[in-house]
Amino acid sequence: MDTMTKTTTALSEFVTYRVFNASAERIWRAWTDREQLMQWFGPQGYIMTQAKMDLRPGGIFHYALRSPEGQEMWGKWLFREIEAPQKLVTVASFSNAQGGITRHPLSPGWPLQILSTTTFKELDGKTTVTVRWAPLDATEQELQTFADAYDSMKQGWSGTFTQLAAYLDK
Repeated sequence: MDTMTKTTTALSEFVTYRVFNASAERIWRAWTDREQLMQWFGPQGYIMTQAKMDLRPGGIFHYALRSPEGQEMWGKWLFREIEAPQKLVTVASFSNAQGGITRHPLSPGWPLQILSTTTFKELDGKTTVTVRWAPLDATEQELQTFADAYDSMKQGWSGTFTQLAAYLDK
């Protein structure tokens, strides 16, 4: 695993990336196959306990994460673009168990929906995974909450990338 992780921010966009010692195809499968995704996705210490995957434009990935303290949080990705193995565009949101969009359980001012663009660029057997997040149809308060959370997002994605690297090393 290459430990390079970098994060940049713009007024309303969060960008982070990491370079992995794996092919884009291998990482794509880990990112888009339900069984594989359940083994690594989420902040460090979180476990994915449930997941449904319908990988097609207009399909969804609906999942539950359990925190180390036992709190359950649901999330949902609505797939917009799927260009295997280079690009995945989703609308990400927190949700309830039925798949309805909800507010962030710990941050009521968090945007309801985030446009998430993940790219996978391979060069010489290593792949750079870049995640871009931008609030969709957000209020000024939601944009500010999002901007104020850059450090938290950086920490969360760092843990998620660490879990992915460990999974890929298996």
